Amino acid sequence: MALEFWDIAADRLRKSLGNNNYKSWIEPLQLVGESAGTAEFFVPTSFFGNYVRQHFEDQILYQMRESGFEVTRVTFSVGRLDQEPVARPSSPAVVAPVKPREIQGAKLDKRFVFDNFVVGKPNELAHAAAKRVAEAGPVTFNPLFLYGGVGLGKTHLMHSIAWELQSNRPDINVMYLSAEQFMYRFVQALRERKMMDFKELFRSVDVLMVDDVQFIGGKDSTQEEFFHTFNALVDQNKQIIISADRAPGEIKQLEDRIASRLQCGLVVDLHPTTYELRLGILQSKIELYQSSYPGIDVRQEVVEFLAHRISTNVRVLEGALTRLFAFASLVGREITVELTQDCLSDILRASDRKVTVEEIQRKVSDHYNIRLSDMLGPKRLRSFARPRQIAMYLCKQLTSRSLPEIGRRFGGRDHTTVMHGVRKIEDLRNKDSQMSDDLDLLRRSLEA
Repeated sequence: MALEFWDIAADRLRKSLGNNNYKSWIEPLQLVGESAGTAEFFVPTSFFGNYVRQHFEDQILYQMRESGFEVTRVTFSVGRLDQEPVARPSSPAVVAPVKPREIQGAKLDKRFVFDNFVVGKPNELAHAAAKRVAEAGPVTFNPLFLYGGVGLGKTHLMHSIAWELQSNRPDINVMYLSAEQFMYRFVQALRERKMMDFKELFRSVDVLMVDDVQFIGGKDSTQEEFFHTFNALVDQNKQIIISADRAPGEIKQLEDRIASRLQCGLVVDLHPTTYELRLGILQSKIELYQSSYPGIDVRQEVVEFLAHRISTNVRVLEGALTRLFAFASLVGREITVELTQDCLSDILRASDRKVTVEEIQRKVSDHYNIRLSDMLGPKRLRSFARPRQIAMYLCKQLTSRSLPEIGRRFGGRDHTTVMHGVRKIEDLRNKDSQMSDDLDLLRRSLEA
């Protein structure tokens, strides 16, 4: 009977408080029982209970009385209904099975789970770290920061963690969203003068997951709020999981204090795929597609051809396979290398795209925040000379241009100058981890 009264009161609260406040602060309340005019609720955290008491207690009491619930006070205690209730002889417990909390924020993709994430040498550390935090045990590294180029599995791992947490720990409060969504909510809260609601919402979660955090670079106010949210959660031993397309220290216009805090946990790089990993991904996807396209088989030479020719982006690889199966099904032909070349001609041409000297020069000058004219000009200042040598090195690695041709593209320099620059960077790469990281980042960016 008590639940019926509460359902009526809750519906009244939704109308009076609005959907946002209702979903954030009323819906998570679990009615335990009622005795002597006191209604007791379970709440996810003590912080949550204190906030509800401070902001909504009067309205909860009013709407409960209006609904026929004869109560004069409410109490909040941390717990959940799938636990053994504390003995209350005079309080008949309202028994209801606990439902897994829905993940707050962005919608999760059901395809992105650990079971279909193909593990190989480039991503094995990231996968192991993701599995560990998904156990929701004691925090061992906080935050977990995953970074890498497009289509290497960052979002897949983030979604997998969220699904695993929801399955194994239905009691905890998980929020997953992109950095752009965090920024949008922040701006909306400012506009509507609801900053207190914003702060309390984000500080009440048990696990905060933020995807593509590079997008807050240069957004000063958003960075400020993100920094305070980060600190508040870490101080409460709450887990933070973040992804980006580059390491914290490489995110442009990211405040040093934020970069420093992001580096205090475990920072893991998802490296570009290897040929063997691409073979594994293709085999996994083929088994999946064959349930939708019965009777269609893919020869091993086709799998090897695709793994060799499409090397930079797993999403492109999966898209190519989807098109191939659909085409073979529609025209009723066997999937051969010849059919693959005809069907995927545009994708294969794009994958064969050559990096140009001009692209390398622009990318390196942007990365080091110098003018292109200074890189190509005669100045020998270290701040210009080192990026110039890096660009020469990448031109040697990624293009078919000869040393004299590269020299001509760099302000008419002699081929011996190019040779010296290439050797210098090769030497530094072996000694300086920061140089090695810079080169890997630039190469991934150019080949993406």
